[in-house]
Amino acid sequence: MTSTPVLRHHAENLFATELEELRKADSGRRPEGWHMTPQSVVTYLIGGALSNGFTITPKYIGNRRLMEIAVATLTTDRALLLYGLPGTAKSWVSEHLSAAISGDSTLLIQGTAGTSEEAIRYGWNYARLLAEGPSENALVASPMMRAMQTGKIARIEELTRMGADVQDTLITILSEKSLPIPELNTEVQAVRGFNLIATANNRDKGVNDLSAALKRRFNTVILPVPDTLEEEMDIVRQRVASYSKTMELPAEPPAAEEIRRVVTIFRELRSGATLDGKAKLKSPSGSLSTAEAISVMNNSLSMAAYFGDGQMKATDLASSILGAVVKDPVQDKIVWKEYLETVVKPRDEWKDIYRACKDLD
Repeated sequence: MTSTPVLRHHAENLFATELEELRKADSGRRPEGWHMTPQSVVTYLIGGALSNGFTITPKYIGNRRLMEIAVATLTTDRALLLYGLPGTAKSWVSEHLSAAISGDSTLLIQGTAGTSEEAIRYGWNYARLLAEGPSENALVASPMMRAMQTGKIARIEELTRMGADVQDTLITILSEKSLPIPELNTEVQAVRGFNLIATANNRDKGVNDLSAALKRRFNTVILPVPDTLEEEMDIVRQRVASYSKTMELPAEPPAAEEIRRVVTIFRELRSGATLDGKAKLKSPSGSLSTAEAISVMNNSLSMAAYFGDGQMKATDLASSILGAVVKDPVQDKIVWKEYLETVVKPRDEWKDIYRACKDLD
């Protein structure tokens, strides 16, 4: 029987070969419940060559020390909070940390304004609850409870999107390493290997800030935007290649120059200045993160594959860039038009982009 093709594989499935090779070459001491040593987890994230010649691809392109701090935190009794601008790979790093440490990145709770305490603690099968009363059979374990029972890493996405009362449900879990179940007069105690990785972005600062009590239970690692143009280009190139392979797009890989142009546009608008520092610019309302640049390239590649000749052109890029930059149809459109006329138009090698964008206007 053939397996059903999925749109997106979990990290532990997509990089199963790399994880297996790392475990084979790993001879150091592992924390209890971990699938590999902390050093190997960092190698999995940053990439490198193993002693047997096998090459591990980088999952995070950036400061190695940040990954070492993140991994070291998870060996302690403190939880890890990955914090930064939208699109700085917080969720990506969280998923790969869980895959490398626990072999399971699926114990995930998505934080929203509507997330309830039950999503973190546990729920009930109400048919059985009414028929049998409170019992273990009627209990519905949350991803957090399953992580505690099995000694794995739990993940919470967008922690600050959840209400403060829901956030504080974590205090007992993180301080006592136990989850009380008063209806059954019992508790779930965390098995060694359990910990929590949460993400939050600074665009939500002030929405539902963490209480002082909860902040003390986390060690915060701030993930910055890529330092250089080349670093950001490497990230975009790697992620676009992965997307193209997964989706089996009938299109040629984008040229380095196309990636350079998109990343340059995003970095200049994001920073409010041209790369050479000679001109000041207005910034649009959107984040224009690396993740947005990846989405622009992916969308352009799809346009070229299905509505072009399979080779990405300026016309494919233009519509995707416009959709990413202009979130506010009034304010952002003014910013974009000004950027087109003052920055894009004078660049001789960008004439095709300028014409394609003007045609859309």
